[in-house]
Amino acid sequence: MIWNCRDKKIEYGKKTLLMGIVNVTPDSFSDGGEFFSTENAVNHALELINDGADIIDLGAQSTRPGYEEISPEEEWARLEPVLCALREKTAIPISVDTYFPYVAEKALSCGADIINDVSGRLEPEMVQIIKKTGAGWVIMHSGAGSVDEVRAFFKEAAQKCAELEINEKQLCFDMGIGFGKDYEQNLELIANINEYKLDGYPLLIGLSRKRVIAKASNQSEPQKRIYGNIAAHTAAVLSGIDIIRLHDIKNEKQGITTAEEIKKWIR
Repeated sequence: MIWNCRDKKIEYGKKTLLMGIVNVTPDSFSDGGEFFSTENAVNHALELINDGADIIDLGAQSTRPGYEEISPEEEWARLEPVLCALREKTAIPISVDTYFPYVAEKALSCGADIINDVSGRLEPEMVQIIKKTGAGWVIMHSGAGSVDEVRAFFKEAAQKCAELEINEKQLCFDMGIGFGKDYEQNLELIANINEYKLDGYPLLIGLSRKRVIAKASNQSEPQKRIYGNIAAHTAAVLSGIDIIRLHDIKNEKQGITTAEEIKKWIR
């Protein structure tokens, strides 16, 4: 199966794809601004690629609980030098984590392939940008939601995109772990992916180092949640996830590839 992201044809379904996170922010919950400088961000992205990342996801606005929104202009000012420098160094698909149409358009003009949109909305201006550029579009369910509610949202979004004449092969869905959902809802969604995943669309999960892992693993420090992440990612792989968005490719890839081997033997 193929996810069309501009000129990139990303094959999914044969193995779990790994999307490496690069936070170009001074206030990330997970790394505390370690990669806020352009040089550090680019070097970290290249390190993630070397460790086995299939996609790099650049984000310049923290969406941690209680965050303060920055303007589209400031978000782009953070992103532009990193994206431009990274695009010169690698042909790997690059995703930009933004819900601002202004930033999306700028990023795609500078070589990004995917817009990772956490808004949970099909904004008309964003729709037109996705149609015009042929970019991959990650559509997230944002807010509280059960398995049934997330499934209904995905179906409705897919139908609306079809009506808006967006190629279904450009779309990817994300259930929005940690975005307005309580602890029980997050766990239910991680455990039951096969109940709401839509046929013909890749499904992405982003739960790396989040509060659901903190509570389940009883680990308060984000960078020490490796084992909790691996356990949750294993559950996601066995339940049918296509893409995992994560911080630590090097250490967690081992757990994910092991889960893939086990999955082959499920009857």
